[in-house]
Amino acid sequence: MTGVALAEELLLLAYDDETGKATMPRISLDLGMAAAVLIELALAGRIVYSEGSLAVADPTPTGEPLVDGVLARIAADTPHSPSSWVQRLRHGLRDKILETLCAQGVVRDVDETELGFIHVHRYPTVNPEVEADTRRRLAEALADGQLPDERTAALATLVAVLRMEPALGLTGDAARDARRRLEEIAGGAGFSGNVSLDDSVVRPSVGLVVAALGSAVDAALGPRR
Repeated sequence: MTGVALAEELLLLAYDDETGKATMPRISLDLGMAAAVLIELALAGRIVYSEGSLAVADPTPTGEPLVDGVLARIAADTPHSPSSWVQRLRHGLRDKILETLCAQGVVRDVDETELGFIHVHRYPTVNPEVEADTRRRLAEALADGQLPDERTAALATLVAVLRMEPALGLTGDAARDARRRLEEIAGGAGFSGNVSLDDSVVRPSVGLVVAALGSAVDAALGPRR
């Protein structure tokens, strides 16, 4: 597995290119990035859902340092449910991803001081190509009636659960239409949180992470109306 991690794509969507500030609640973004790493591992065949927990099925590194760090952590820890892992992984994850994106030259770290002593960091975009590709894939998925590729479908699922339609520049009726399409993609790909462990079409390891993320976001922000 090479390229940009799902968690990195989510963060770039959630941060304003010019101001370098998050445009959505940070707790939901942190939860979403934690779920994104788990989904990345599940799609790569590295973890599976087994007996109520996420377990390592293949310890082979993926080539993405952040993702591989989580894989090693899951392998070394006691078994935990998808919900538990989403909560455990969210702490400090954003800083690690921002550090990686800075090192890659995608964003830059602007350290400012407020009130003379409070340090505030902003991360404006330096190289817009990565986010542009992410937005292009999502726009095509929203406009096309066909099911997108697996990775784009996973990203669309995360965007839907995290209520990120405004980050795509969509409001009002356009946002509601996009939400329906995103949820349609999630269901069509078998990534919906409404999973059946007896359904061979659905990947429980992904679907249950999505369900755990949805519950965590609802608890943090309140149910979507």
